[in-house]
Amino acid sequence: MNQQLISIGILVILIGFAIVFIGSFLGTQKSETKVAVGGFIGFIPFGFANDKRMLWIVVGIMAALALFFIILPYLLRNQ
Repeated sequence: MNQQLISIGILVILIGFAIVFIGSFLGTQKSETKVAVGGFIGFIPFGFANDKRMLWIVVGIMAALALFFIILPYLLRNQ
């Protein structure tokens, strides 16, 4: 089973590379795009972003993950 998971993981990575490669050729020639970057670091989340909307998305993801990790021990204990 472990070998199957490794094979599936490698396959997913290769499919991702193929999608990005194909998408780079199929993209439009002239378009107005806006790039926003966001992320968080550490156990106590420190969020950063270069766009106000992206920052709120990052804060929402951090809150959802924090809530998930708070609830997770209770879910695993009841099984």
